[in-house]
Amino acid sequence: MTNEIASPTEESGFLVAALYHFVSVPRFAELRAPLQALCEENGVRGTLLLAHEGINGTIAGRAAGIRTVLAFLRSQPEFAGLEHKESHAADMPFLRMKVRLKKEIVTMGVEDIDPTRSVGTYVAPAEWNALISDPDTIVIDTRNDYETAIGMFKGAVDPNTKTFREFPDWVRENTGLHNKPKIAMYCTGGIRCEKATAFMKEQGFDEVYHLKGGILKYLEEIPQEESLWEGACFVFDERVSVMHGLEEGEHRL
Repeated sequence: MTNEIASPTEESGFLVAALYHFVSVPRFAELRAPLQALCEENGVRGTLLLAHEGINGTIAGRAAGIRTVLAFLRSQPEFAGLEHKESHAADMPFLRMKVRLKKEIVTMGVEDIDPTRSVGTYVAPAEWNALISDPDTIVIDTRNDYETAIGMFKGAVDPNTKTFREFPDWVRENTGLHNKPKIAMYCTGGIRCEKATAFMKEQGFDEVYHLKGGILKYLEEIPQEESLWEGACFVFDERVSVMHGLEEGEHRL
């Protein structure tokens, strides 16, 4: 499943693809050079992180170039099931292409957290409003303070973290999180929630849910008049933020 939306023409702008996939990749270092070269050959820019636990990143380019890179990734046995989310940018939102080798594709800093082994229950955007409106649910934004500052879901708890590494300690210190039976978590594209829900399960929380596809998928699928999202969604490129329909926001660096 590619979660594709209409592609821009060569003249109209750039296609932005956000992707991640948790999977064991012992040979991840071998993929760096060919992936970097392929991106450069096809005019694709952005950042991709490779680690033993998978791949994560956002890339942008003309539609044909993005399709070529995604096809290469899915031709690798480990990434055959890779999904991605698409949006558009009028201008190239990245300055260069970087493929980096990392210890984690999203850094939590907790040993032995494996989203492929244990993770929360996925909730589709269409079902998300009902879950977070349930009085038995605590809604947690797993993003950092500069992201939550410009937009959040109505009624969500903001941990006010500077980095994702602070999230585990915040959970341990907030014993009140056990006061309600359901925990619903969300982030930009879904990757942080993969680890966050896995961590919550290890901390003894039973009913843990997360928004499938993250805020980006919600803003793509849910009409603004039905939305419980307030504000804009921070994105990690020169667009800075996106709104409903994944249109570019007005925030600037």
